[in-house]
Amino acid sequence: MKIIDLFVLFLLFNAVLSGQGKRVISGAEVLLTKEMKLIEGKRIGIITNHTAILPNDKHIIDEIFKNPSVNILTLFGPEHGIRGDAAAGEHISSSTDEKTKIPIISLYGERRKATKEMLKDIDVLLFDIQDVGARFYTYISTLFYGIQAAAENDIEIIVLDRPNPIGGLKVDGPVLDKEHISFVGIAPLPIMHGMTVGELAKYFVGEKLVGNFNNVKLTVVKMENWTRDMYFDECQLPWLSPSPNIPSLNTAVVYPGTCLIEATNVSEGRGTYNPFLTIGAPFINSDELIHELSKYVIEGISIKKVEFIPDSIPSMVNNPKQRGKLCKGIKIEVTDREKFEPVKFGFILLHSLKKLFKEFEIREKSYYRLGGKTSGYKQLISLVHPEEIFKSWEEQLNEFLEIRKKYLLY
Repeated sequence: MKIIDLFVLFLLFNAVLSGQGKRVISGAEVLLTKEMKLIEGKRIGIITNHTAILPNDKHIIDEIFKNPSVNILTLFGPEHGIRGDAAAGEHISSSTDEKTKIPIISLYGERRKATKEMLKDIDVLLFDIQDVGARFYTYISTLFYGIQAAAENDIEIIVLDRPNPIGGLKVDGPVLDKEHISFVGIAPLPIMHGMTVGELAKYFVGEKLVGNFNNVKLTVVKMENWTRDMYFDECQLPWLSPSPNIPSLNTAVVYPGTCLIEATNVSEGRGTYNPFLTIGAPFINSDELIHELSKYVIEGISIKKVEFIPDSIPSMVNNPKQRGKLCKGIKIEVTDREKFEPVKFGFILLHSLKKLFKEFEIREKSYYRLGGKTSGYKQLISLVHPEEIFKSWEEQLNEFLEIRKKYLLY
């Protein structure tokens, strides 16, 4: 019996077991066990990285490569690279996959979108990358450009769906102003969109955000057994850090809020082994900050004082903010993720830092990339109360929620 057939039997057996235990079956598994007709006899390119792992710990590239009826011409890697070990923001050169000898083209180097030449002879693009559920996580920007490039070159694109690790129910935060669209914020989305990559793909196409194309050939291979109330650790799938500074699910839970600290002169914890859960700067008084935060009803986390010295960590970060300086601040522990509202906490934290410490700076252009709204920056520097800030984005958020309904698959 062929190796690929044995693997398919393995996945089918696991699928039967998982139907009883409700293990989530990723779009990649569904493709390999039920939908190979979508790519058989085709020349394909795969947009992927280290997160495209199957239950047998094999990578989607390696399993498709075994199938003689499919010809993989090119691999395309996003931010952090195919193997996921490049630091945030580090430009990545094109190379060759050591195992399969297939050429790798970086989509986080000189170009963010595949060109006509790069897509020459490709019939189908596959997309298989694990997202984290926040607008400013750039894997969804790579998805956006992948769809756009496919449409421009009359190529089909197939998105293999994976769970939103922080669930599909919470939707919160300001919707991105169109004038602030960038690779960090590619489309009019709130900070927490509560969608899977497959749903986002349908949204990008359905709302004509990728362009007014009539020839977009998009197929989403849905997951099985995933429901919107599930966090990643309820999916019975192995956690693989989507990027070097999202080492745990709890990091992903707080990330939509504490990533806003990147737009300031305060350390967001890069250069420690608890990024986004550790916040601090040399000028912060931990006790004063904790006292100020205690004035708000913040459920689902505990906050403790901490001291740390950020430093470069191989495969995580090079030259982090406040490197080599003693930083004082807070350490966050998630105690009830259902009750925790990360985006609102992020704005409360920014407001509190601005109120307490004269040395605190919000960098305007960086804020626009992350926060996404001109009004939000003005509100923060003017010390508008957080509750007023939350109210200011409600109307647009509700409009997005109505649009979003059309594209939900689960």
